[in-house]
Amino acid sequence: MTSEQLLAEAGKLEENLLKDRCYLHSHPGTGFDLSETIAYVKSELTAIGCEPQECGQAGLIVTIGGKRPGKVFLIRGDMDALPIKEEADVPFTSANGKMHACGHDMHTSMLLGAARLLKDHEDEINGTVKLMFQPAEEIFAGAKDMIDAGVLKNPDVDAALMIHVMAGLPLSAGTVVACDGGVSAPAADYFEIKIQGKGCHGSMPNAGVDPVTAAAHIITALQEIHARELALMDEAVLTIGTIHAGLAANVIPDTVEMSGTIRTYDEEVRAFIKTRMEDIVKSIGAAFRADAQVIHGKGCPVLENDASLSACTVRYLQEILGPGKAFSQGQLTAMAGGKAPKTTGSEDFAFVSQKVPSIMLALAAGHPDNGYCYPQHHPKVKFDEEVLVPGSAVYAYTAMRWLEEHI
Repeated sequence: MTSEQLLAEAGKLEENLLKDRCYLHSHPGTGFDLSETIAYVKSELTAIGCEPQECGQAGLIVTIGGKRPGKVFLIRGDMDALPIKEEADVPFTSANGKMHACGHDMHTSMLLGAARLLKDHEDEINGTVKLMFQPAEEIFAGAKDMIDAGVLKNPDVDAALMIHVMAGLPLSAGTVVACDGGVSAPAADYFEIKIQGKGCHGSMPNAGVDPVTAAAHIITALQEIHARELALMDEAVLTIGTIHAGLAANVIPDTVEMSGTIRTYDEEVRAFIKTRMEDIVKSIGAAFRADAQVIHGKGCPVLENDASLSACTVRYLQEILGPGKAFSQGQLTAMAGGKAPKTTGSEDFAFVSQKVPSIMLALAAGHPDNGYCYPQHHPKVKFDEEVLVPGSAVYAYTAMRWLEEHI
């Protein structure tokens, strides 16, 4: 099978891919609540002779190949949407108050396309391709849940790949950019801060303990971690996103609750910030006679890209898409004469990347000049369906080529 043949075969699947995307987009689910999506994916996989296996709370696994000895290559597509009311001008708008505003319906459709291609060439696969249909990426819970349930085992995965469609990139639709070796997406952490004071009348602050004052000092002090405790190269962001306190202007409330997020590109910096947050919150609370604590919530680690996997993946991409449609991040940046920006959006495929050599690909899915001007997670965002065909081919071809070269 040549790259030209596979791309041509992917083109013949376009009608199926559009049907998949239309259904998935108009029947979105969030988190692990993906009953309609899972039923559809199972049905499509079963129809082509695959035997999808449940994994974790709402994940699906399919293995294709295994008829020839070899390694195992995993390709992942996430399936969950966001709790956003859709405003996009598309004929298959979601009506249930949820929306595929991050393009995961595109990922799932392309992974189904890859499954069809791989099944048609199953006898040619040197080893096994494992397809990971993942829930709950948006809440950074799905990948870890599937890993805990054994997605990387039986058979053991040797390398892994993910694709993410990107709206609004100033690149022609279908262009793929492979991350270079190293970190491409930051760790993400969510937290709550709870401050217990003693409520009283606003005219008599001496009779109580004001948690609002403590909260104000805590917010200011937390920003000093970045300003005065991290080195110049230790890139990090700490954001307070919510503050809830009181219901009346003339009452000092009993409690204040805040929540926020941390983004870091280094695991040591990540751990340091968490420790310093706990010290600062507790100490400032005590200084103002309040009891204050940090509660760390869900998060995910940094996404590590394997350098050797990145290098060979770029070759495979250029074989199937042509040199004008496939680049490494470094190549693209050199062409633009600038510095390669790191993405600030986190990705829970990071959990996979901490276990096996992995690579993240960005697929341009809508040029701003062609009307695709809204960013990911916007209620009006749209994605160019033209990329479904090359995306499916990239999933399948990259897996097969890597297995062929790593027998």
